Amino acid sequence: MMSRKIVAALIGSWMALPVAALAQDQSVAEQLVNAMNKVFGVHPGFRANHAKGIVVEGRFNASPEAAGLSRAAQFSGAAIPVTVRFSDSTGVPDLPDGSDKANPHGMAVKFHLPDGSETDIVINSLKFFPVATGEEFRDLLLALADSPPNAAKPTKFEQFAANHPSVPAAFSTVATPDSFADEEYYGIDAFVFVNKAGEKQAVRYQMLPEKVVHLEKSDAAKQAPDFLMEELPQRLKQAPVTFHLKAQLAAADDPTKDPTKPWPENRKVVDLGVLTIDRTAENSAEDQKKLLFLPGQLTDGIEQSDDPLIDVRTAAYAVSFSRRNP
Repeated sequence: MMSRKIVAALIGSWMALPVAALAQDQSVAEQLVNAMNKVFGVHPGFRANHAKGIVVEGRFNASPEAAGLSRAAQFSGAAIPVTVRFSDSTGVPDLPDGSDKANPHGMAVKFHLPDGSETDIVINSLKFFPVATGEEFRDLLLALADSPPNAAKPTKFEQFAANHPSVPAAFSTVATPDSFADEEYYGIDAFVFVNKAGEKQAVRYQMLPEKVVHLEKSDAAKQAPDFLMEELPQRLKQAPVTFHLKAQLAAADDPTKDPTKPWPENRKVVDLGVLTIDRTAENSAEDQKKLLFLPGQLTDGIEQSDDPLIDVRTAAYAVSFSRRNP
């Protein structure tokens, strides 16, 4: 599990950045968390976003093809223990699971590597992100905060969406699943795999279930408030849940710095291995308060792309963590 030591290490790494870059990145990260608090309220002890969740555990077994793309330890072929957190969107910890606002759902995976280190994948059910930068995400959140139900039309959010067509396009890709186990999750940011020969390949993650089951909005609204949180533990008592971790491979001219631009569907997709979840964490409610998943927590064999959102997300998650664990 992550602790204040990790946050301190992150702050130390930020101090190695140029002063101008440091001030800008920290400012945007704090502004993002403040904007989330403005939209969703402040709920002590909970994340600023994706506050409601459940922690489960299992293992990852890589495919032979994975090692050809990346020399990362999780792709060695050995069984790698994992801690996984599924979550609803928003910073509201008692949001009904069937609410449309609970979309997109999140899936964060922490790989516990043989040398004692950890590396993370932080993905969600959006097929691409609604905005390209941390500043735009902040402005989207502030527009939401300034668009209460009684706001004059067009609201600030409606105006923002009209000027950023990727916003409605991205949110049109999500729906409420019947289970966290029956949902697809996507990596909105591009990363770069490096294999043993030093060859590099830009990728985006996909985490695909055995089947996808989405509910109609009217049916989702009829579900019990915690139906997703309650269904998964019951399912795991019957049998393990499996996902296939895949990598969509970028072509040479595919953009890697803009998460609003999905790559063409005809790009090659490689199966990296099987993620097997077989149990609910014994103390899920307490564990998730201590866990910190970071998009930028990488290991040898995986590098950041030129996507600026990776650093902003990583910094914002650390800010949120420090506030819920003062």
